[in-house]
Amino acid sequence: MERWRNRVAVVTGASSGIGAACCKDLVAEGMIVVGLARRLSHMENILRPSLPVAQQSRFYALKCDVSVEEDILNAFAWVDKKFGGVDVLINNAGILRSTQIVASNNSADLRATVDVNIMGVAMCAREAFQSMKRRNVDGHIVNINSVAGHMVPQVLGITYNIYPATKHAVTAMSEVLRQEFLLNQTKIKVTSISPGVVDTEILGGKEILEADLKTLSAEHVSDAVMYCIQTPPNVQIKELIIKPLGEKF
Repeated sequence: MERWRNRVAVVTGASSGIGAACCKDLVAEGMIVVGLARRLSHMENILRPSLPVAQQSRFYALKCDVSVEEDILNAFAWVDKKFGGVDVLINNAGILRSTQIVASNNSADLRATVDVNIMGVAMCAREAFQSMKRRNVDGHIVNINSVAGHMVPQVLGITYNIYPATKHAVTAMSEVLRQEFLLNQTKIKVTSISPGVVDTEILGGKEILEADLKTLSAEHVSDAVMYCIQTPPNVQIKELIIKPLGEKF
């Protein structure tokens, strides 16, 4: 991780869960970290105070809804102006709405899931790539995917609706990005990390308890992120699937 010291990481969905865990670990490794999330108060009042005092000056929180292109453009423009650009992007923001595809009057929920889980990932990757390519840096984009991006889990009491479709899109998008980075003759890496069920806000504790699911913690996923970005310049982990021991699907 030494080569990332004093370089800049942007983490989406940074107000809680995997995003917050990644922010903590990246700051601890000496990176300058910019957290993007809709809930600015969570980043300022919960995440920042959880950091050691000596590390808090390296964490910056920006309000950003990744389903809104203007928010993304403004956030990356701020990073460019403040620090010169981004070196690592953790594309973590994602949502899962409690509905079914065939349910009535749920168009807003379905569109929101697509806008955050697909369009948000694509637009953040685009802006990070432009920043990295302009400066000719050996950057890294990590897409937080899901095992639902490789199969469709069937768990009693939990409805996934369009969520697996969006995560399958992230799987395909990660490979497309890898090919485009090659076509553009860059040194930028892309990694898709696909956890099993993670005990975070995206899937409420009640549903997890009722389904008796084995779970990962946000810290487990952040550990995987740190592992992937610390590989030597000539090593790229394209896909990493992580499951809790004993998971049945």
